Amino acid sequence: MTLAILLAVVVIALAFDFTNGFHDAANAIATSVSTRALTPRVALVLAAVMNFVGALLGQEVAHTVSDTLALSAGHTRHALVIVLASLVGAIVWNLITWYFGLPSSSSHALIGALVGAALASGSAYASVHWSTIWDKVIIPMVVSPVVGFILAFVVMMAILWIFRRRNPHRVYRGFRMIQTVSAAALALGHGLQDAQKTMGVIFMALGVAYPATYSGDKLPLWVVLCAASAISLGTYSGGWRVMRTLGRRIIHLDPARGFSAEAVGAAVLYTTAFAFKAPISTTHTITSAIMGAGATQRFNAVRWGVAGNIVAGWVLTFPAAGLAAAASYEVLRVLFGV
Repeated sequence: MTLAILLAVVVIALAFDFTNGFHDAANAIATSVSTRALTPRVALVLAAVMNFVGALLGQEVAHTVSDTLALSAGHTRHALVIVLASLVGAIVWNLITWYFGLPSSSSHALIGALVGAALASGSAYASVHWSTIWDKVIIPMVVSPVVGFILAFVVMMAILWIFRRRNPHRVYRGFRMIQTVSAAALALGHGLQDAQKTMGVIFMALGVAYPATYSGDKLPLWVVLCAASAISLGTYSGGWRVMRTLGRRIIHLDPARGFSAEAVGAAVLYTTAFAFKAPISTTHTITSAIMGAGATQRFNAVRWGVAGNIVAGWVLTFPAAGLAAAASYEVLRVLFGV
């Protein structure tokens, strides 16, 4: 039974990784598609390839995710059911927000689901490392969108000043060309951040089931490759509903503002992954960067009503995914007889 639950965890984790890919595919390519720097199909291929490469570049975020919970080694099956319920809860919330075209965070859905399932199980089977949640999740969750907004605003203002005497059509043509680079950089950051979260969950489950084999810090190569492949395939499947919200409904972007948003988003993703080992939201980062770049056009150019709905989705993600995971735990606990 333990092996069956572990296999279910791995399969569902990769399914979550796949949904993360198609849910968040728009993050890396919405701006490039909306400015017509890239066609949708070319943009999806570029994002899928860079997602795969980014997933291979580090393991810092994966270890942060695996450290959010302390699972009881004496109750292996119960601990695995907690992880499985977390994944199911995160997938449910991902699908709900995808259906409504709301760019919520898969990262925070996963963390919220882990906390929700752990609390539902009781302290005998799992304990939440609240200090890790606060330092590595909550604070970066609040700070990264603010930084993304401010930096994108500053970068775009600098671009406007530097190119103030140039022909706007030529300038936009140039930025449309280099948006391929900024979109690729953002997709790389998405793979670096989001694929590692799935790796961390799988590694957490393996450590509970086989502590003697998976007690070190280095993730198994097969876990890394499977997670990278799943998110890449999910990205290629596309996320058109969310793309429309990010690329068109928040603000009509021109190539220069699209480049500013993508470049800043990529920089924030790399910095938090390598310097702070924090699993931040690609969605939060690029959305706030789009708003920051767009606000330089004129403040009311940003559709703040749409932005408000997105922020509401951000706030709801943590508790909603936690509740979905808690409900899933009660069902799975009965199903597996633990």
